[in-house]
Amino acid sequence: MPKITVMMDGAILNQIDLTKESTTLGRRPCNDIVLDHLTVSGEHAVLHLLGSGVSVQDLDSTNGTYLGGKAIKNEDLQHGDVLEIGKYRLKFEADPASEGTGAPVTAPGAAALSGLIKVLSGPAAGREMSLAKVVTTIGKPGISVAAITQRHNSFFVHQVQGSDRLTINGENVGENPCVLQHGDRIVLAGTEMQFLNA
Repeated sequence: MPKITVMMDGAILNQIDLTKESTTLGRRPCNDIVLDHLTVSGEHAVLHLLGSGVSVQDLDSTNGTYLGGKAIKNEDLQHGDVLEIGKYRLKFEADPASEGTGAPVTAPGAAALSGLIKVLSGPAAGREMSLAKVVTTIGKPGISVAAITQRHNSFFVHQVQGSDRLTINGENVGENPCVLQHGDRIVLAGTEMQFLNA
């Protein structure tokens, strides 16, 4: 199976087999591969496994994702490619059984998972926001922000900014990701929203 070797300053920190359809990388502990350095965004990038190929997608990170010194947004990986994410170097090794096939890789879309957030209160009441991206942020920047992430065939939510606590169905939610269920009522920064499976 394909794998990623995580390195910093020439030292190998970790080796991870890519067995999941989507493997998230970032500074926050909710990621599959945690890169704990300020040069890395909270949700920085995601690796998509499709068949025997792997592609990388940058999640609008602050410092970017680089391959061969070039900033990339969405790129198929070849055996031996080295990604640069902040201070980290991530070497990609293809599945030996599939090497040389040259099969193109297309990042899976959001077809497998479909959800939306409906705003129930405040000036944006009635607005619906499709959860089409791997990570969608909600709330008011500088006040309270939460991230909704597609992982393990579910939507997870966790608070990433602000002292005004995120609640789901009246229960406080901390920084640990919480699975969203159809119909859940979310309150953040005084705005009530509802999660719906689309």
